[in-house]
Amino acid sequence: MLPTTATTSAPPPLPAPAPVEPHAALFLALGYMRLPELLACWRVCRLLGEAVVGDPLLWRRVAVEPPLSARVTDEVLLKLTARAEGKLRSLHLLGCFRVSDAGLLRIVEHNPCVTELCVPTCTGLTGDGVVKILQLLHEHKGNINCLRLNGISRMSKHHLDIIMSLMSNGNPQVQQDRSQLFYNHRAREVLNTNDDRPIDVDACPLCTDVRLVFDCTRDDCRKVKDSLPRCRGCYFCVTRCEKCGGCISSEDRAEADLVCSDFMCLDCWLTLPKCSTCNRPYCERHENLMVPLSMPGQFSCHRCTELGASLETQEDGY
Repeated sequence: MLPTTATTSAPPPLPAPAPVEPHAALFLALGYMRLPELLACWRVCRLLGEAVVGDPLLWRRVAVEPPLSARVTDEVLLKLTARAEGKLRSLHLLGCFRVSDAGLLRIVEHNPCVTELCVPTCTGLTGDGVVKILQLLHEHKGNINCLRLNGISRMSKHHLDIIMSLMSNGNPQVQQDRSQLFYNHRAREVLNTNDDRPIDVDACPLCTDVRLVFDCTRDDCRKVKDSLPRCRGCYFCVTRCEKCGGCISSEDRAEADLVCSDFMCLDCWLTLPKCSTCNRPYCERHENLMVPLSMPGQFSCHRCTELGASLETQEDGY
């Protein structure tokens, strides 16, 4: 009789691990997250996704910034703002060129209590569309106190007058308070105007276009009474110093030459280190292009460095 072989039985399957709930501190951190971070937490797990979607307070302030701006359409933005359940207070759209007047109007119709509307460089919007939105808020007794429109298409002084009139009904200080806006390289950045005015744009007194209008930082220009100084204007009408923000005369433009494409007054130009070859400085924005030399404190600009390398190449060819 043949011996029987013992058969090994398979081990029983291990029980599935119990789901681990997110830490309570993570739920508290949701209120401090930006939109991309909220969307990422939405997909982490079921509990966290329910917390993101089900809390309207997280969606009362929606800010869409690059690179997400290029992907946001009217339908996408409507779904995002719908999470606020009609309690949206602040909407910041930076360069959302796929958002139209009709799409933004629908969002405001569902959220008539919005108080901040910042849509700089949203080229899909127009002056007519912004006026319709302000008229809708005026009919619903809205009180919008912050409006950013720099870069909106087809915005005229007529549109600006209507917008100022509609905003002044809710806030009488809109037309009375005109705080000064001084130029610096960050003032042209749409989210960094450092400007507490209710509306960021104004009609340029020189070209009448609706843009950011800067005041001069020079004392002799600011002391002008009875009328606005001639150097108050937009970036395209008045050449301004990249460092101090003051106006630049034609003589200064000829003498104070920079390596980069920006402009600088002669007083600020004299205080900056110069290229050891061409005797031209960089502005603060482009000083990272300096090529340091062996001697301490000296540098060569990128143009002189490229020219020197080109000459060396030609000499080696002979």
